[in-house]
Amino acid sequence: MNGRSIPYSLGIDFGTTNTVLALADRDGPAHLVQFPTPEGELFAFRSCLSFHAPAEKPSDRQIAAGPAAIEAYVEDPAETRFIQSFKSFAAQESFTETQILGRRYRFEDLLSTFLLKVRDYAGASLNALPERVIIGRPVRFVGGSPNEALALGRYETAFHRMGVKEVLYAYEPVGAAFFFARELDHDATVLVGDFGGGTSDFSIIRFERHDGEVRAIPLGRAGVGVAGDAFDYRIIDNLVSPELGKGGDYVSFGKTLPIPYKYYAAFARWDQLAMLRASRDMREIRALEREAVEPAKIAALIEVLDENYGYQLYRSVSRLKESLSARDGEVFRFEAGSISIVKPVARADFEGWIAPELAQIEGAVDAALADAGLTAGAIDRVFLTGGSSLVPAVRAIFHRRFASERIETGAELESIASGLALMARERDLSRWTMTAS
Repeated sequence: MNGRSIPYSLGIDFGTTNTVLALADRDGPAHLVQFPTPEGELFAFRSCLSFHAPAEKPSDRQIAAGPAAIEAYVEDPAETRFIQSFKSFAAQESFTETQILGRRYRFEDLLSTFLLKVRDYAGASLNALPERVIIGRPVRFVGGSPNEALALGRYETAFHRMGVKEVLYAYEPVGAAFFFARELDHDATVLVGDFGGGTSDFSIIRFERHDGEVRAIPLGRAGVGVAGDAFDYRIIDNLVSPELGKGGDYVSFGKTLPIPYKYYAAFARWDQLAMLRASRDMREIRALEREAVEPAKIAALIEVLDENYGYQLYRSVSRLKESLSARDGEVFRFEAGSISIVKPVARADFEGWIAPELAQIEGAVDAALADAGLTAGAIDRVFLTGGSSLVPAVRAIFHRRFASERIETGAELESIASGLALMARERDLSRWTMTAS
């Protein structure tokens, strides 16, 4: 895939945390699109943007994506607006636009800005896009009442701006199923679980061999709008927010009142921290410091927001979550500026915090089985992909239902994009893909 010839198909996995692209010819394996960085090439491109305008020259606006966006933010957090996890707003009617350095951005503007940067950074491999482009979408979008038509309409606008002529969508776990199906040497009924940053999605597919070809038959699906980001929020809510004033009191006109929880709800989405910093709530928080029973904690909250410590906090939470997947306990460390939060955490504590999300994920697995009209015993293979599939409490959901030898994990980042590219070879794409209309 050197860019001198146009591949047959392109699969795009636009994820809450990472975006991965894969190209495929009419036969053979799919190949991941590589992005050059000073540290070497990578294929998992962080789904984030930075907008930078120096105070001395605000008209000199610079926009970066992926690793370059992170670098820009780290170099100058005070003058950089850093946006990540914005996929979570795709289906939210309440999100109409956000102001960034004096300009209005709708969701489709953010996504198209990101996608055009992705294409630029990919270089020659995406000079010309294939005719067949399949884009992954969650089974259920994030949010309490997600508007699927709105989300796909926004996707449609953004991907057309990227240069995609015909936009086809497929469920993300179905893409992963096509990737894993390469390893099957016999007929099998397969359950695929895809755990992203914002959603946990499940599909059940029957793979059968006929005349040397593999035929795939969709049987059932289900999804829920919680995954890795929700786990992160539980960590913050239990370890960090109490040190920033959550659960405390303030005194107003002689009355002792609880500090509003709404200030800490913004930590549920990383990019909301930057929005909170520029909101009317920020004025209330500054005034609250004078009235709080523990003013030092509110001062710490103000510092986190003013100094834009969201990325450092994200890194601390990610390290803890990764460590607790391998060990029974770990020390959480978040140190930035004058703030130092260092606490031991047992895996059992973490599992208790995420119990509500685990219950929703477990319900979605059962819903997928019910949708297919199957019992757990009818599933021959279980493939789990995505970062949160490594969390022991998540894996336990499957080990309670399926024999261990049937469960496989791996290819956490590449499976969906590669599977989508391979799916494009299907003779009848209408069985697997959909359009926005």
